[in-house]
Amino acid sequence: MLATALLATAAVPLSACGGEDEPSSSSSGDVLSGTINFWHGYSSDAKEIKALRDVIIPGFQAKHPGTTVKDVAVKDSDLRQKVLTAATGGQGPDVLRADIAWVSEMAKLGLLERLDKAMPDFKTYADKVFPGALATNRYRDGYYGLPLDTNTRVLMYNADTLAKAGVTKPPATFEEMTALGDKLAGANVQAFYEGGLGGWQILPWIWSAGGDITDADYTKATGHLNSPQSLAGVQLLFNLYGKKQVANNITGATGGVDGSAGLPTGKYATILDGPWMYPIFASQYPDFKVQVAQVPAGPGGSISVVGGEDVVVFKGSKNKALAMEFSRYLLSDEAQTAFAKAGQMSVLKDLDQATINPTFGPFAQQLKTARPRPPVPSWSKINDLLEKKLQAAFKGETSVQQALDAAAAEIDTLLAKD
Repeated sequence: MLATALLATAAVPLSACGGEDEPSSSSSGDVLSGTINFWHGYSSDAKEIKALRDVIIPGFQAKHPGTTVKDVAVKDSDLRQKVLTAATGGQGPDVLRADIAWVSEMAKLGLLERLDKAMPDFKTYADKVFPGALATNRYRDGYYGLPLDTNTRVLMYNADTLAKAGVTKPPATFEEMTALGDKLAGANVQAFYEGGLGGWQILPWIWSAGGDITDADYTKATGHLNSPQSLAGVQLLFNLYGKKQVANNITGATGGVDGSAGLPTGKYATILDGPWMYPIFASQYPDFKVQVAQVPAGPGGSISVVGGEDVVVFKGSKNKALAMEFSRYLLSDEAQTAFAKAGQMSVLKDLDQATINPTFGPFAQQLKTARPRPPVPSWSKINDLLEKKLQAAFKGETSVQQALDAAAAEIDTLLAKD
């Protein structure tokens, strides 16, 4: 898995890869031949790896005779460290399917090609994708990758549970979310389930309230994370929690019923979650028909959080032209449709995802406004810090404002080192 990419002659195709075929050209006019290594964390039993090996790689190679893409599967939990070890030693992949949280880290280390500089047609591809997904590839003033697949969270609800409370539709606003908690008071049902207080969980509420975690350049948290708007987003959940309308799991408590079981069994009326929940519900609670809606809107709108993976090209690649052309192909309608059929949400904003997979429709709608967690190398530390500060507030050890003030000050220090 740590093998280097095979060297290729620019004008003459390697016989092992292309026989007598003439080498093809890339979108930028570069002559293509040779081999690249594409590392990823797809599991061996995933539908995505079948799409990759049976449809996408053969499709690319058919368009570019004389080229070979070797897919290198690495256990997802080991992938980041193996890539960092190999790349810093000059033996990394040419192309990587990277978790969105890794891009800024690897860019800071100088491992990645800055694609908005290296690809003359970068803007063409950037304009095709959801802006929130594109933003996950940003580091400082540049873009070091392109989005490959994406997801987000929407409001999932149990219509029968709502009906028992006399509610005919899911909460569409902050005010309706608060009212739902009041209507369920005293019943053996909680209005909302959440499993934590990190960025993935809390940012939709902060953004929808009109707040933010940092400034637009990701350089300062003070004045943003602890603003009145951000406070209002956190306070919504804090108030519901105080009325016992949010499960204890939000504070990191263990032993409670999680959302995947509590929503279909009527313990919780609503949760925020992603498209992966459909097969879980279908398998474990086949009689339950989950309903979905957009994140309840506040003064800032209805804004959720972006997840997914990006595709990046390494500076150490011996065949960057081919590596970038493969990256382009991964964003083609052909490749994105194949992945979507395998259950992976497309990053293409104009692709009719609901036709390919009807469950994707509401998520594609939410992705139009969804935003990324700050794409900074220190994000994992920021996330842990934010969660710990907010846990203390929800446990009554400090006020929400004091927790946000303290978190903002410490996050400023971390951002200064990015």
